[in-house]
Amino acid sequence: MSVPRARIVELMKAQCQVFATTFNPKGVRMGNKILRQRLKGPAVAAYYPRKTATIRDVKREFGPHLTTWDDAEEDRFEYIEELKERGKSAPKKKKAPPAATHGKKR
Repeated sequence: MSVPRARIVELMKAQCQVFATTFNPKGVRMGNKILRQRLKGPAVAAYYPRKTATIRDVKREFGPHLTTWDDAEEDRFEYIEELKERGKSAPKKKKAPPAATHGKKR
């Protein structure tokens, strides 16, 4: 003797109300398993150290009337100058718009 499907569905509905779960009799994928998990944001945010103020931030805040010295920036400029002297720097950007080509497209 089997139990009618409607009766089983009613039982499932009551069970879901009692245990505060999602009623999904057709088994449609809804993502509830993922949504029930704890949020990962706080753990990921705690992994990275807190950002501290840099010389660039101080320059941006106080403007050009404050003289600062950024060793890392000066080293970077020096390195770029050395590359330019050897001809190994990045190529210059184009100033003019691209030339229009008159012809058939392939």
